[in-house]
Amino acid sequence: FIMRKFIKSWIPQCSWILRSPCRLFHGCNRLLTSRIISYYDAINQCKKEQPEYFNFASDVLDEWSRLEKDGRQPANPAFWWVNDEGEEVKWSFEELGFLSRKAANVLSEVCGLQRGDRVTVVLPRVPEWWLLNIACMRTGIVFIPGTSQLTAKDILYRLQASKAKCIITNDTLAPAVESVMPECQFLKNKLIVAKGSRDGWLNLKELLAVTSADHKCVKTKSHDPMLIYFTSGSTGSPKMVVQSHSSYGIGFATSGRCWMNLTPSDIMWNTSDTGWVKSAWSSVFAPWICGSCVFVHNMPQFKPALIAETLSRYPITAFCTAPTAYRMLVQHDLSSYKFMSLKHCVSGGEPLSPEVMAKWKTQTGLDIYEGYGQTETVTICANMKGMKIKPGSLGKAVPPYDVQIIDDHGAILPAGEEGNIAVRVQPTRPFCLFSEYLDNPEKTAASVCGNFYVTGDRGIMDEEGYVWFVGRADDIINSSGYRIGPFEVESALIQHPAVSESAVVSSPDPIRGEVVKAFIVLAPAFVSHDPEKLTCELQQHVKKVTAPYKYPRKVEFVQDLPKTVTGKVQRKVLRNKEWGR
Repeated sequence: FIMRKFIKSWIPQCSWILRSPCRLFHGCNRLLTSRIISYYDAINQCKKEQPEYFNFASDVLDEWSRLEKDGRQPANPAFWWVNDEGEEVKWSFEELGFLSRKAANVLSEVCGLQRGDRVTVVLPRVPEWWLLNIACMRTGIVFIPGTSQLTAKDILYRLQASKAKCIITNDTLAPAVESVMPECQFLKNKLIVAKGSRDGWLNLKELLAVTSADHKCVKTKSHDPMLIYFTSGSTGSPKMVVQSHSSYGIGFATSGRCWMNLTPSDIMWNTSDTGWVKSAWSSVFAPWICGSCVFVHNMPQFKPALIAETLSRYPITAFCTAPTAYRMLVQHDLSSYKFMSLKHCVSGGEPLSPEVMAKWKTQTGLDIYEGYGQTETVTICANMKGMKIKPGSLGKAVPPYDVQIIDDHGAILPAGEEGNIAVRVQPTRPFCLFSEYLDNPEKTAASVCGNFYVTGDRGIMDEEGYVWFVGRADDIINSSGYRIGPFEVESALIQHPAVSESAVVSSPDPIRGEVVKAFIVLAPAFVSHDPEKLTCELQQHVKKVTAPYKYPRKVEFVQDLPKTVTGKVQRKVLRNKEWGR
């Protein structure tokens, strides 16, 4: 059952073709489609020069649309959206182009926005989010995503700091925006994505239905700003990370091809919230530069059973979710599900424990290919297709990055020594590195040490070039002179059947300065066990699994752990609680 009303209200004249997913393509067609992927991959591999002008909408999406029109593109949709109510939207690349041109005209003609203006978009996983992303590319307007969990205070800070002239949100967050309006002197327009109207707001759905699709894409330079992401540091307010049209637009060609293993025949499902940078990575740029279909399930909450049902029901071939989600999925019984189409799984955002990888492999027969990067970068390291997977490793450097482990003075450390994970920026700065922290030259300058951009993460590189994550520089626990990464303690704990989830932080200690403390969510079967005995048992377990000095001297059993909207454990919240901050 396909809900057509959604798109019919905007483009009643649009022909609707349901295509059989995953039809293979051969010969000349394969050659033509692979040229697009190969060209941008070659730029990442430093075999071709970065073009002076680049626009993802006109140079990538419109090219796929042309191939699709000529019958040279596989029969997948470009975009496939479903929700819990049984509604379903499928758009071809041609339909995606048609609708995004309408959205571009709404922004430029109705709202009066011009090239270089900034738009804050705070929406859940609704199709309009993708249209607006592309519409901003077409108009040269800078797109600023935000998670739907932002408070009025968060929204105010973002609007003031970015000087955004327009905000686009839904009826859930509209009251929060209205409450801070008097303090937002730069804001000129408010667009709402809702079925009904609201006083003082323009309705995007209504405008799309009547606006022309005749729009000429602006000519953007590769280094022109395309995106701004707010990213939290260990101190101060969130910083504004500027990414250019080429940094994200071209920078994911190699990781899309080699880490996510994507082709034009693939259907990629990434569960990330639209406010997180991983949504740009795996729900926009990587799949679309490879000509793949972006699959979206608009789930209000993460439910392992629903994830498993979706992977069983739809012909999804590539899947990306956070390590916490994989952990929840393997705890859910997957034996009754059959993922008939699924062939490649990736993860990122936080370290993935070898234990979870092994359980996923046992239950599904598939490996998880872990990758690593930041808001400021594209994929820095990854376990790429064809590589030997070393469980617990982030994999090897992804072109064009030269990744090294350096000391605090910028000197490269030998294999096996712990230091700062860094990316070489001298003599040539990679094109797919952020442009700057907007309005913060001090922070921009501080991100470089010698010849390297410093990620703020600690790691080790082995003799074969694999990088191993130790922890955030500010997550590292220094106890009696021993440096302890939280991830290795958490990896040891998760191997015990009593542990459902854990988070390890530093805790003040009068003798050692600080000690390891573990916050543990127990598996249901162990909730009634004696806490003192269980604490001793878990401490002994960690001593056996890893170096004894790493064991948690303090243990607290909790019902849940603080997490971001994307499911990443917020160790900082727990650490601040311990230190009374």
